[in-house]
Order: sequence, then C-alpha cells, then structure tokens
Amino acid sequence: MHHQSPPPSKIIQAVTIVSALAIALWLGLWLSGASHHEGHTTHDVHMPHFWFIGILPFIGILGAIAVFPLLNFTRHWWESNLNRFFVAMVCSVGTIAYMVIFLGKDSIGPMLDHSIMKDFIPFIVLLFSLYVISGGIHLSGDLEASPKVNTVFLGIGALIASFIGTTGASMVLIRPLLKTNSQRKHVVHTVVVFIFLVSNIGGTLLPIGDPPLFLGYLRGVPFLWTLELWPMWAMTCGILLVLYFAWDTFLWRKETNRSHLRDELQKEPLRVSGTINFVFIGGIVAAAALIDSNKTLFGTNWHPFPYMRELVMLFFVVLSLGITKKAIRAANNFTYEAIVEVAALFSGIFIAMQVPLMVLNASGETITNAMNKPWQFFWSTGILSSFLDNAPTYVVFFKLSQSLPEGEMLAVNDGAVPINLLIAVSLGAVFMGAMTYIGNGPNFMVKAIAEQEGIEMPSFFGYMFKYSIPVLVPIFILITLIFLM
Repeated sequence: MHHQSPPPSKIIQAVTIVSALAIALWLGLWLSGASHHEGHTTHDVHMPHFWFIGILPFIGILGAIAVFPLLNFTRHWWESNLNRFFVAMVCSVGTIAYMVIFLGKDSIGPMLDHSIMKDFIPFIVLLFSLYVISGGIHLSGDLEASPKVNTVFLGIGALIASFIGTTGASMVLIRPLLKTNSQRKHVVHTVVVFIFLVSNIGGTLLPIGDPPLFLGYLRGVPFLWTLELWPMWAMTCGILLVLYFAWDTFLWRKETNRSHLRDELQKEPLRVSGTINFVFIGGIVAAAALIDSNKTLFGTNWHPFPYMRELVMLFFVVLSLGITKKAIRAANNFTYEAIVEVAALFSGIFIAMQVPLMVLNASGETITNAMNKPWQFFWSTGILSSFLDNAPTYVVFFKLSQSLPEGEMLAVNDGAVPINLLIAVSLGAVFMGAMTYIGNGPNFMVKAIAEQEGIEMPSFFGYMFKYSIPVLVPIFILITLIFLM
C-alpha cells in the first residue's frame, strides 16, 4: 500500500519550530552562566529605561493574536503555526534588541535562562506530556446532548481537573463532549463554559491542577495546602454549573426537531479505551510532585539533576506512544496541531513578557504601598493573569505578598507568605486565567480542537466581551465580597 508523504510545508514547519526551540535551549545554556554573576540584571529593582518601548513587542504579539484572525487578508495566513511562530520570534527579537540597547548584552543570558530554561521548557513539557498521554484515552459513544448530560460532563471535568491537570482533563473530555453535541447547532457556549470550568477553575485544588499553583509548590507551598481553596472552588463551580444548565436549557429548546431526532437515534453508551494512560498520567503527577532539582529526593541527600522531572515526563510520553494502539489516537482525531500552536505562540510570549514583568517588579514598592488587602491582590493578579499568562504573574505577586507580613503566615522556601494574600493570589491566577484565550495554556488547545471539529469559536475580543466578562466577572465580584474582603 502506498502511504502518502507529509506535505513539504508541514515538514518545514515542524523542523523550523523544533530547530528554533533547540537553538533557544542551546543559547540559554550557553548564556545562562552570566546569570550567576549578573542575575540581578533581569530582575533589576530599578525601572528599565524607556520601558514603554520595551513593552511594545509584548503588545505586538497580543495584538496579532487578537486581530489577525479577524482581518480578511491575514485570517488564512494566521492559521499556519509556522506563521504564528514567525510573529512570536519577531516579537522576541524586538525584546532582545531592546534589552541589548537599553540594558546591555549581559542581560540577555539571564533573561533567556529565566524565560526559556526555567519557565517555558517546564511549562511546555508538562502541557505536552499531558496532551499526548491524554490523547491516548478515548471515550467512545454518543450520549444525549441534553442540558442535564452536558452539565454532568462539565461537573466531572471540573472535579478531575485538579487531579489530572487542566490540560489532561481538557484533552480527555473535550472530544467526547463535542461528539455528544455534534447534532446540535448551539455548541459554542458549551465549549466556552468548558474552558471556564475544566481548563481553568477546576484545577484549583492541587498544584498539578494548574501551572501557577505548581510554581507555588516549587517555591515551598505545601502540596496539599491548595485543598484549603475548596470553598471558593465549590461556590464558583456550582454557580457556573447552575448558570450553564439554565443557559443550555434555553438553547436546547431552540434546537430543531430534526436535531433532537438525530440526537435520539445516534445515542451510544460510553466506553473507555486506553486506560493504561491513566497510569502514565499518574506518573506525570508523581514526577511533578516529587522531582525538584532544588530539593532532595525522598528525604535522601541526593538532588535530582536539572530537567530530570521533564525527562521523566517525556519517558511516560514515550511509553504512552509505544503502548497505546494507534487506532485509539485515530479515533480521537489526535494531531499535534493544538500543542504546536501553544508552543509556537508561548515561546514568544514568555520572552516578550519579560520587560512588562520587569516593569511590574520595579513597581513593587509602589504597588505594595497602594494595596495590601486580599481583594486587591486577587483582582491585580487576576487581571494581569488574563494577558500575561497566569504562571509568571502568580510568581510576581507571590513575591510581592511576602513583603507584607500581615496576619497568619505560611512558611515557604525563602521566608513566609501571608496566608490571606496567598489565597487571593492563587485564586486570581487560576480563576482569571479563564478570562482570555492566552490566560492559560489549555484555553488555546480547546479552542483549536473545537475549530478542527468545525465549530466557529469567538475571536479574542468576542470571547472576552461576549462571554468571559459578562459571565465570570459578576461571579468573581461575589467571591470577593464573601471570601476576600
């Protein structure tokens, strides 16, 4: 049988992105030695000169994500991950040029070490591992696309997201949810609420649930401390599920009789294939929880070597790819397009965001003088998490909160942090990561998969102004009044 070769453009695209990431890795390793001597450069407490120029590349990449899909002459061009990566690298080069001119060439090594080596690589390896392994779990069948079934689907997703990660839960559940609703016309609202609950808010209870909480764990927050956030998690998820049920009921009644008939005739019971991958996801969770090169392993005197955690995660990926039947991934319509899109865009976002984060760090004293209440930290962390990605934003406000020793304190690696502020920062980063497509990595993946299935998802601004702001902001105000005042 003749097997069709991949299109040359796809090969070029894959080789270009992998090569660029490899070059970035090599540059980071080569230049990061400067961080041991000039480490203060990247985190200089002084405001960068002409900082308003330095933030332009970050504004540029956000603008491209928001605007290019809307314009007729860029819409199709932007669909290529190679072109997305090109824009990301142009903005990255702009950030590097700014730093060379205004901060000196010695600032580049520490910046790459921080943005690529310490942030992007662990971030993308975790997402990639959960994405690929969960892609080997197939839920077959087609349930009735009723409001009750959809609400239960979303509730289960919100529950398991804390235990297999928002990425894992999103990848396991989004395709069967889309198949269940394939006979319906009104599906966009279901995907959007899925992003709210499963890709973001559901991951509140454990560090593996969402990247910012994982970074908190690496900085000394006890692994099970996040379980104390369950009242806020339960209230937010409960309100969203009730709202969704009413919303979906209204739209379900607007479906045609033909849609309802097709839904009735095409029902099939759910079956799970590829269950071995749940073991591999457990391995990812264990690696994330136990392996840290800054800590000894299992109480011994041995420190894991750098990137041992990521290598263990990739080992489970290899096991998953080798053991799982190819037919299972084929049934999931599994491709690497969604994770490549995240890698292409976030490779540039993690570099371009460094200057805005430097400005935020330099404004630390001004910020803490102006705000010291939990609700202020919640909204500040949340709003910036919507646009800067919630993981690095969490770290900035985590550090800022340590300079305000008020009330009950929690011991962490480099001192202590006020518990009430840690609660606010954690909730702001996780909850408001749902406010935009770039607030959290799985958001883009779910959007991409839905579009692959023929669903016309809202634009960057459409998602915000039609869905996240009117639905989520009132709930967050209620959470503020009850828990954070």
